Amino acid sequence: MIKTKPATQERISMLTLRMCIVAAFFAAFIPAINPARISNLISQNASLFTNAVSFGSIADNFARALNRGWVYQSPLTITRLGAVITGLAVAVFVAAFCVSLGNIKMRWLCSKLAVVASVIGFIGLGVLGFAYNLLANSPDPGRAEAVFPVTSIAVFAIILMLAFISAVFMWAATPRPAPDAKYELDAKYRLFLMILPFLVLVALFAYLPLWGWRYSFFDFQVGTALSMDDWVGLYWFRMLVENPATRTRVMRVLINTLGMSFLGLAFSWLPMVFAIFLSEFRSAKYKRAVQSLTTIPNFISWVLVYSVAFAIFSTDGFFNWVLGNLGLIDNATNHLMNNNNVWWQMWAWGTWRGLGWGAIIYIASISSIDPQLYEAATVDGAGRFKRMWHITVPGLMPTFFVLLLLGIANILNSGIEQHMVFYNAANWETIETINLYVFHVGLAQGNHIPLATLIGMTQSIVSLVLLFSANWLSRLLRGESIV
Repeated sequence: MIKTKPATQERISMLTLRMCIVAAFFAAFIPAINPARISNLISQNASLFTNAVSFGSIADNFARALNRGWVYQSPLTITRLGAVITGLAVAVFVAAFCVSLGNIKMRWLCSKLAVVASVIGFIGLGVLGFAYNLLANSPDPGRAEAVFPVTSIAVFAIILMLAFISAVFMWAATPRPAPDAKYELDAKYRLFLMILPFLVLVALFAYLPLWGWRYSFFDFQVGTALSMDDWVGLYWFRMLVENPATRTRVMRVLINTLGMSFLGLAFSWLPMVFAIFLSEFRSAKYKRAVQSLTTIPNFISWVLVYSVAFAIFSTDGFFNWVLGNLGLIDNATNHLMNNNNVWWQMWAWGTWRGLGWGAIIYIASISSIDPQLYEAATVDGAGRFKRMWHITVPGLMPTFFVLLLLGIANILNSGIEQHMVFYNAANWETIETINLYVFHVGLAQGNHIPLATLIGMTQSIVSLVLLFSANWLSRLLRGESIV
């Protein structure tokens, strides 16, 4: 492929266009600048993307107004149509961004797609404006709570206008491709486009939610709009430390989380040992059967796992029935309502469920060890256990340390599903972890969204610090790092 370096004007136009496309893409997922929110009844947490893919996000809060005839159905339907059209424009923009990485012919196509996307976007904004007019002229405008999203419309209009102008300049600056030219893309860009969807998912679900950390600085109440009138600064930070009841509960929750996490780290070698012994089976059928039987529990939900635990260890369960028939106990005990050894119980159930799944990566690592090492060790007279200890174990150490470092980084993130289903009035003091505490504070008990956000934010920051600290320690002691 003959590479042609873009001219200066074309490079500037292309850079501006790409920046506009990135801005339009992320704007479609930010509720605060949603141009389709033409009424206060539309959820303030709904983005343009949400309104485009879900009509319920627009119409759910209009049910009473529609039933009583205060609002017609047509403005809501047209709002959905406008959101879909504007979202389509964003999708065409993304396609234009992808083809802008190619040769002259693809850059020529990029400018065309960007012009088309800009026009589609303006049409979508026009449809949303028309929907607002219909909503404002409803039989009972006061019930409609119509509000023209001036800021949101202006943001999208500016992005679309800049994209349109940049695309026109790029179209004019890009040389016309030869009629027989082919659409070509460098291998590095093809690989980039292959991984791009996963990068987008990471950005949307890992980094975009960080915008929600701002709730920890407000006295936010569920159902109300977030405004600077609710700004409280570091109030929730001080309350977390100064309030005796909150401080005591947080310390207890932190101890539970660290205790269960350290217990898991202390036995993190079990999947490796299991994989080593499993790889020593001579019978391939028996090996596959054992691996399948130990992997299947990972795909069983914790609700079903608790059902199994209840059938075995409840008052009328199998365990008490056996002990009663053997005459070893007089009164049955519900072991799930016991506050003792809760950490060990959670570890045992977690190990039973995840042992086979955790061994998969070690089995894959064992298959990558050079077989000639085993042959040479056999010739030198090494037995099976010596080959395992001197070849297999050292070969798995890099994988083990990487997983150990990741486990240290997630030491404050012990999960929520398992502890939620095993949680009850008898064991709540020793089973409640940080994640479960955040759920209780934020949703189940008091709707203290700011406090729950603060705790989650602190948890993420501490986990990040632990990751880089463990990585630094690994580089210092082993000369290797994972970050």
